[in-house]
Formats: sequence, C-alpha cells, structure tokens
Amino acid sequence: MRGTIIRYGLLYGSALAGIAMLLQWVQYRYTVMNMPSEAYIAIVAAIFVAIGIWVGMRLTPQRAGAEFERNDKAIAALGLTKRECEILDQLATGSSNKEIARELGVSPNTVKTHIANLYTKLDVTGRGKAVEAARKLELIP
Repeated sequence: MRGTIIRYGLLYGSALAGIAMLLQWVQYRYTVMNMPSEAYIAIVAAIFVAIGIWVGMRLTPQRAGAEFERNDKAIAALGLTKRECEILDQLATGSSNKEIARELGVSPNTVKTHIANLYTKLDVTGRGKAVEAARKLELIP
C-alpha cells in the first residue's frame, strides 16, 4: 500500500511538473513573440553593464586611505580629555547617548555631561555642529 502511494505521488508530481513546464514554455513563446527588439537590446545592455560593474569592482585595487592623525595641538588648545575625544568619535558615527554609554561603559548622564563640555569647548550648540567643527579642526576623520 505504501509503495502504491509513493508511486502515484511520483506519477502525479511528474505530471504536474510537466504541465507547469508546458505552461511556462507557452508563456515564454508568447512573451518572446510580443516583445519588441528594443526590449531585448535593453536587457542585454543591462546585463553587460552589471557584468562590467562587477568585473570593475573585482579588478580595481582598493586604495588605502591616508592614515588619519589627530590634531594634538588643537586637542591641547581646547583642553579636550581622552574621554571627550572618544565621545566625539562616537558622535561622528551618529550614535545615541545610550549607545555611547554602552560602548564606553559609562552612564548616559556621564555622556551628556561630556557632550555638554564638548559643546562649550568647541563653541557649538548641537551634535551636527560639534562633528562639523571637530572635522574642521582635524579632531576626527
């Protein structure tokens, strides 16, 4: 009995697969006959563009960026602490106060205090302006 079920299951499955393939073939033939030649040219062009981009990315060597060096003179002139520099790095990545606190192992209130000190030392009023000023002073990459 079990063998019969398996045999009929395979038979019906094969028939269903054959019908599905026949329907796909009919659909393909219908689509091919009705598509204008410009569509084929566009498809081929898109494929070649994609292959060209992929090959270009694979063969083009990646340039190593110049090593960033902090402006130690500006850090000393502003009186920035090591922790404030770390928080400034995190601000540049767009991290929230909670994320910075988690990353550095301090409380969010401590982060807020350091950020307030950074605003005062950089003479700015917000995160975006702090990051912009730090980049101009070469404090962050």
